[in-house]
Amino acid sequence: MSLNGKTAIVTGSNSGIGLGVARELAKAGADVVLNSFTDRDEDHALADEISKETGTNARYIKADMSKGDECRMLIDQAGACDILVNNAGIQHVSPIDQFPVEKWDAIIAINMSSAYHTMAAALPMMRAAGWGRVVNIASAHGLTASPYKAAYVAAKHGVVGMTKTVALETAQEPITVNAICPGYVLTPLVEAQIPDTMKEYDMSREDVIKNVMLERQPSKEFATVEQLGGTTVFLCSDAAAQITGTTISVDGGWTAL
Repeated sequence: MSLNGKTAIVTGSNSGIGLGVARELAKAGADVVLNSFTDRDEDHALADEISKETGTNARYIKADMSKGDECRMLIDQAGACDILVNNAGIQHVSPIDQFPVEKWDAIIAINMSSAYHTMAAALPMMRAAGWGRVVNIASAHGLTASPYKAAYVAAKHGVVGMTKTVALETAQEPITVNAICPGYVLTPLVEAQIPDTMKEYDMSREDVIKNVMLERQPSKEFATVEQLGGTTVFLCSDAAAQITGTTISVDGGWTAL
């Protein structure tokens, strides 16, 4: 699948899943726009690295996904948006009666409302171009729940619902809107948690991964950022032109339980 001539915007993409997705889209030929709320030399260096590796035009644009006007500015500043990947997200774990209001507001804004703003800004560009793909990175928690994650679960369920709604609004156009629902993914952030978890439970690395971190993931293996990137590239392909308004779980069987 060649995405030559397409511009892909990936929110929250200076690390982890977002960066992995951006790399795979660039390998498929798309020009990519990386994004986060920082504006460091290393952010721009990541874009330069992707450009050199793939021969595509990769850029970095700072935008705070907790602010609606900056979400829309990101799309406008990019100048084109054929592929939109809403990936930005944060997490906080707490019982609901102790859940800090500011954490609730931030999670809803970044994990859910940002997708509303970016889709609203990007759809006119896709319609003008006569083609578009929206891939929302939801979560297994967009389909099921865990205790102490009220804001995250609510936001990810909201993303899945919004995905279905916008897919129906664009169903007779050459635009598809889908959500990927990952389980646990091996990102640098997750990798960094393993040594502390080993100490906490006095377990080996293998036992911590299988019995603690991946307790609910039947495959007992992490998904990879490359797999999520490959799934995104597939959803942008002609083979996926009639896949819209649905979720694809990349969760090692989590939601089959």
